[in-house]
Amino acid sequence: MKKYIAECIGTFVLTLLGCGTAMFLGCNTPAGVVGTAIAFGLTVVAMAYTIGNISGCHINPAITFAVALSGKMTWKDACGYWCGQIIGGIIAGAILLLLTKVVAAPDLTGGLGSNGVANAGGVGGALLVECIATFIFVLVVLGATDEKLGAGKPAGLAIGLTLILVHLVCINLTGTSVNPARSLGPAIFAGGAALKDVWVFFVGPLVGAALSACVWKFLAKE
Repeated sequence: MKKYIAECIGTFVLTLLGCGTAMFLGCNTPAGVVGTAIAFGLTVVAMAYTIGNISGCHINPAITFAVALSGKMTWKDACGYWCGQIIGGIIAGAILLLLTKVVAAPDLTGGLGSNGVANAGGVGGALLVECIATFIFVLVVLGATDEKLGAGKPAGLAIGLTLILVHLVCINLTGTSVNPARSLGPAIFAGGAALKDVWVFFVGPLVGAALSACVWKFLAKE
């Protein structure tokens, strides 16, 4: 149970700080894009060194999916992780909405930092962007944390830096999800197009994660 609670807390922190930064810095300027990317990446680093020894710090259903496909965890545990991650993302979405009601700073994203498909040319483009970005991100996660070939303690830093990089590329396309729980929480409370299109940010990341699991299994095979 501690693992699932840790995943809930970690996903909550990631969604709150990452999307919160997007909301209050905005993503319409280079400074806002860079600041948001750094916020997501640094939060992953912080959580990796906080709950990594408890749950492995997936804080992302796509990572959990890839780890389960790789045979590194049971599907029962994966379901527990998913529940914790989704709950954490939803709680963060609720608090982000609350913040817009009680603080003077406006939500510069207009949707609680939720993801969208319009700037990627629609659903097809957004699926492609999210699939590719998640493939790269999760491949780094699998490689950096591999018991035999991984980076050991510095893995959290490598993962956080990679998340910054994929955000820098994709923020102006989809808002960068690569994480279904991070997308669902804000979308529930933003409603409208964000909620209508949220399935894209489940399908794209999960397909990308599955591909990364297959590729890493091949690369790591002795």
